[in-house]
Amino acid sequence: MPDIIQLLPDNIANQIAAGEVIQRPSSAVKELLENAVDADATDIRLYVQDAGKALVQVVDNGKGMSETDARMAFERHATSKIRVIDDLFHIKTMGFRGEALASIAAVAQVELKTRRSEDETGTVIDVENSRVVRQEPAALATGTSIAMKNLFFSVPARRNFLKSNPVEMRHIVDEFTRVALAFPSIFFSLTGNGHQLMHLEKGSLKQRVVQILGSSYTSKLVSVQENTDYLNIYGFVGKPETAKKTRGDQYFFVNCRFIRSAYLHHAVNSAFAEMIPRESFPLYVLFIDLDPAQVDINVHPTKQEIKFEDEKIVYAFVQAAVKHALAQFSITPTLDFDLDPNIQGLDAVSKPLSEEKKAAVASSSLYQTFTQKNQAHFIEPTNRSELRHWKDFYEAPAKPGTPREEPKETVAIPVPAAGASGGIGDWTGAATPARIMPLENAPLQQLLSTYIVTPTNRSFILVHQQAAHERVLYERYKAAAAGQQIPSQKSLFPASLTLSPADSILLTELLPDLQQLGYAIEPFGKDSFVIQGTPADTGQGNETGALEHLLEQYKNFVSEIRFSKREKLIRTLARQNAVRPGTALTEKEMRVLVDDLFACAQHNVTPGGDPTYIEFKKDYVEKLFGRY
Repeated sequence: MPDIIQLLPDNIANQIAAGEVIQRPSSAVKELLENAVDADATDIRLYVQDAGKALVQVVDNGKGMSETDARMAFERHATSKIRVIDDLFHIKTMGFRGEALASIAAVAQVELKTRRSEDETGTVIDVENSRVVRQEPAALATGTSIAMKNLFFSVPARRNFLKSNPVEMRHIVDEFTRVALAFPSIFFSLTGNGHQLMHLEKGSLKQRVVQILGSSYTSKLVSVQENTDYLNIYGFVGKPETAKKTRGDQYFFVNCRFIRSAYLHHAVNSAFAEMIPRESFPLYVLFIDLDPAQVDINVHPTKQEIKFEDEKIVYAFVQAAVKHALAQFSITPTLDFDLDPNIQGLDAVSKPLSEEKKAAVASSSLYQTFTQKNQAHFIEPTNRSELRHWKDFYEAPAKPGTPREEPKETVAIPVPAAGASGGIGDWTGAATPARIMPLENAPLQQLLSTYIVTPTNRSFILVHQQAAHERVLYERYKAAAAGQQIPSQKSLFPASLTLSPADSILLTELLPDLQQLGYAIEPFGKDSFVIQGTPADTGQGNETGALEHLLEQYKNFVSEIRFSKREKLIRTLARQNAVRPGTALTEKEMRVLVDDLFACAQHNVTPGGDPTYIEFKKDYVEKLFGRY
């Protein structure tokens, strides 16, 4: 039997390795930007076309490479960062594995242009499918330009699994943002399809944070600075009002390398305890500098998952640093020991105590029980004491059929005759709910400005007004998305909206669907939009805040792969525009809401599966009162 184990060709081995390193265009962006940083560049420019599928190019003014180094850079495990095994424990550069360029060259067409300052000419190299197809000298500026073209041209199946251009572009912006935040002393720019999306001048860390997150955060950042013998922590956290319901503005850097750590995120969250709502995420951009020997970054090819030698001490330092920063800037809750000025106006303070009043106080039973010895907890036995029936609270309710004293007043709730089966409601998720109908012209009652009580043909129901309205809006938006466009009401004074680059890309992606749902929004320069109109059935005012909130809620659905983009948007709009609990409704508004609810194809649950109402049948209510 012949030998069957063979050494794979380099191009096949590189394609296999590329599956871990280069998963999408943003993966190549990260690797190329980090290489530019390691080359001591002070000016780094990123160009993308077709969301990186057609072109990803990084141009820097770094040290450049010699002709030999340029050729060697595309070999597997070729690197200038480490020499011996001990170097793995003292890494201070972004890259070190020597896999990035070889992986990129295995799945894309690559053109490399580079020149060192001491060389008269530079080198141009073209690589396809891990093979060098051209190498020649050329007159070039100092630095390096790497262009990755036609990603996954040699692996069509991988290319078919890439997401839409806006989705891939958001991932590119995320990677660009992380590298740019880590190195504020370097100029960065991002250009997509010929339009400059981000232009970040070199400056301080705070200037870079404001450049990326937006000028509205200038006065909302709290500086964090803690220096210890073990590690140094510095950066910024947002004030409690900047916390959001979605992740996205949370950045941890260890030795200027972006990392993901749920453990350290919990440390920051715990420092914000009782200052932000539950399930909210505080903004932070925090840097941890420590001895590279105390951390292992060689865990995953992306180098975003790392291991600390002592995670617990890092957790404690991060939590303490954030708490100290919030307390130092008077952000943490404090007890107010100032005297309420209203107290000064009370009769007991402002008016003198007369002898007559003093005698009346001294003769009271309360005064005597608190001034006489052993009387502090004495309760005067009097027939007027409301505590004489305290045992009644613990007595078992009377069994059915036993005589009981009827109350003097009763409140009757009209309950129509019910069927044989009793219980609470048919809302439990049936695909086709049993059809019940509210009685026409029956009185409606709102309770606690949240619930609506209405009799039906077989029971009475308790409707949750927000859940019911969410179901109504969902089916209305669903019909609009299918072709029945919702009319738009034009704003008398159009509102302008400026977003972060990532949110700007997201909104641009959603504009066609938003227009179908009644929104009239137009681009207005870099990361800016003008809101010309909103759906006719929504209230006007604060359109900017409403749209920002819409984008935040939409991000909650990003991980829900079972929903399409349009479905996510419809659910988000329905939830946002539904009437809130605590809103008082008129009789007419309640009537319209209930009628619209029962006109829905599935009226018993919200789009998320929560009940819109609970049905109380007669025999169930009788059981509650012991009438069975």
